[in-house]
Amino acid sequence: MAAKPVIFTEKCDGCGLCVEVCNQDALVIKDGKVTFKGPVECDYCGECESVCPNEAINCYYDIVLGEENQ
Repeated sequence: MAAKPVIFTEKCDGCGLCVEVCNQDALVIKDGKVTFKGPVECDYCGECESVCPNEAINCYYDIVLGEENQ
């Protein structure tokens, strides 16, 4: 399962900025809150998180440390 942003609906005011910037057309406003349309391919670009004025969307990233060659 691909990673997708976490939506905090209690913080969402339904402004729709995230929907406008989503290049995968994955988000929609439903009942005044942002949600995913359904099974979607999110490329995890982080644009939705960056435009949200209420911090209602978070894209959590894992930090992966590489092993040094011996």
